[in-house]
Amino acid sequence: MKKITFLLLLCCALATATVTSAAGKPQKKVPVLSLSGTPYQRGFQHGVQLRSAIAEVYKKWKASINKDTGKDPDAVIADFLYTSDYKAAILKYTPALWQEIQGMAAGSGQKEEDVLAFQLIDEYWGYLDRLKNGSVAKEHCSAIGVAATKSSPTYIAQNIDIDTFMQGYQVLLHIVAAEDVPEQYIMSCAGFLGFAGMNYDGVGVVINALTELSSQPEGLPVAFVTRGILNQNSGEKALDFVQNVKHATGQNYLIGTNKEVVNLEASATTVVPFYPVASRQVVYHTNHALANHDVKPWKQEYHARILAGTTPHTNSQKRFNALQARLANPETILSPEVIQATLRSKDDPQGPVCVTYNKKASSFTFSSVLFTFGRKPSVQVTYGSPDTADYQEYFFEQII
Repeated sequence: MKKITFLLLLCCALATATVTSAAGKPQKKVPVLSLSGTPYQRGFQHGVQLRSAIAEVYKKWKASINKDTGKDPDAVIADFLYTSDYKAAILKYTPALWQEIQGMAAGSGQKEEDVLAFQLIDEYWGYLDRLKNGSVAKEHCSAIGVAATKSSPTYIAQNIDIDTFMQGYQVLLHIVAAEDVPEQYIMSCAGFLGFAGMNYDGVGVVINALTELSSQPEGLPVAFVTRGILNQNSGEKALDFVQNVKHATGQNYLIGTNKEVVNLEASATTVVPFYPVASRQVVYHTNHALANHDVKPWKQEYHARILAGTTPHTNSQKRFNALQARLANPETILSPEVIQATLRSKDDPQGPVCVTYNKKASSFTFSSVLFTFGRKPSVQVTYGSPDTADYQEYFFEQII
């Protein structure tokens, strides 16, 4: 382990790692950052090793806040945190992650308030939605889950679509097993707790924002729910966790275990399962709620239109339809290759599942992830959109 950590210290500069694609074209590879020890130590290592990258991406993040609001970003962050009480929920449900935040702040030299606020991506969208009377709609991410059969393991996968300013700061966090957590791989951005991941004990999660669902500024933020799920050592505990925490923000959690996939639409007041196929063998989701009707008052008309399937179709509906066309046929063999091809797809040019990076656009596919369960669990990730980058595979250090 010392050798691995030493090598990572030498090569953790985010922009340098490259691999060669099947076509022979060099491309960047997502760097792996190994984190070990106590929660505070893990956060401190993250902060120290990615100090320069964190400073850069936080600067770009604040510039985006200024663009969103026309106001001083530090003042916006202060008001955002003042009008919420996320810290109390974090300390109640995931206190170890608060220690990780403290360690990250100390290691990176960033203000603790900034490090906290940077984790609150979905909550910030909700904040803007309230300020702008419901005019903010974030339609990011497409998720897929395939339950295990006698001949194939469980798969869960996602295109992580996020703000363009995060391009170049991709990192795969590798959390070494400790007394408090199982070994984990988490796709993330420098200075962030993580978007999606999988642990050695057969628990994985991918997510989709559901901004129309009700929110509460005293609940547990999405990034902390995600990491809280991954800290569980069984599927049963993971499901119990997500069903019983107080949620801050509307979100779809697609959870994979060695046996099944479970899809839950969560709002401030309720968690409702959703399965597009009766057999529950395959699940797919984008960014509109279909089973949970705990909707914000100013989103009621939008939600009714979604349920009625009326036009004009939103970007989220177009991506959902594309996933359904490719995955819902019971005759389709849902192999890793089919899942990857689906995540690369652009069947509807106005609502592509895969969004290639364009610096002039507001968002793009930051990474595509595919988690394979079973006897030889693995994690596959791309550096950027999967139409421009190959999937790179990683295995757990422990052996089942």
